[in-house]
Amino acid sequence: MSISISSLASSLSSLSFSSQISQKPNTLSFSRSKSLSLSLSPYSNSNKQPFTLRATATVASPETTTTDLKKLVKSRLPGGFAAQPIHGTGRRKCAIARVVLQEGTGKVVINYRDAKEYLQGNPLWLQYVKVPLVTLGYESSYDVFVKAHGGGLSGQAQAISLGVARALLKVSQNHRIPLKREGLLTRDSRIVERKKVGLKKARKAPQFSKR
Repeated sequence: MSISISSLASSLSSLSFSSQISQKPNTLSFSRSKSLSLSLSPYSNSNKQPFTLRATATVASPETTTTDLKKLVKSRLPGGFAAQPIHGTGRRKCAIARVVLQEGTGKVVINYRDAKEYLQGNPLWLQYVKVPLVTLGYESSYDVFVKAHGGGLSGQAQAISLGVARALLKVSQNHRIPLKREGLLTRDSRIVERKKVGLKKARKAPQFSKR
């Protein structure tokens, strides 16, 4: 069975393809005003007008959220951290945390940022912060405001835990027994041991060779 080239060409020429592209750009709305335009060539229609894809996005700026929390903390703590009646200081390794408790709904703010954001969503570090409140059943009764510096996030989280426990003692001295039973009032004195002369680290020695 054979088909002539001329008949095949004539059948292909009879076929026509048409496409229409809307001249209105597609717009996508998100949260930081940003625009993106793409021009594609060759031209899309007979008028030789390139079609453009434009996307506009709006993303909530983290700077705005931090500013709002900073205003909230300053409005809730007139005179600063040291002027508040219920406060405590916790330390762990090189980290120091100054903690203030106020009656509220359980909000935790660390260095003018939400605790979950500041501690990178780590469940263990978030648990360190809330353990003293959970022990006494106050997890939704007090708001916690923290200024922390030094060390890493793990050390800061444990310093906050000690600071919260010490602040709860100023609410009532009756809290000492349950907090002491859980070991939340004991300052963890473990730190990194210093490097020794002639050794690679605190105790690691270079390989010994007899000859």
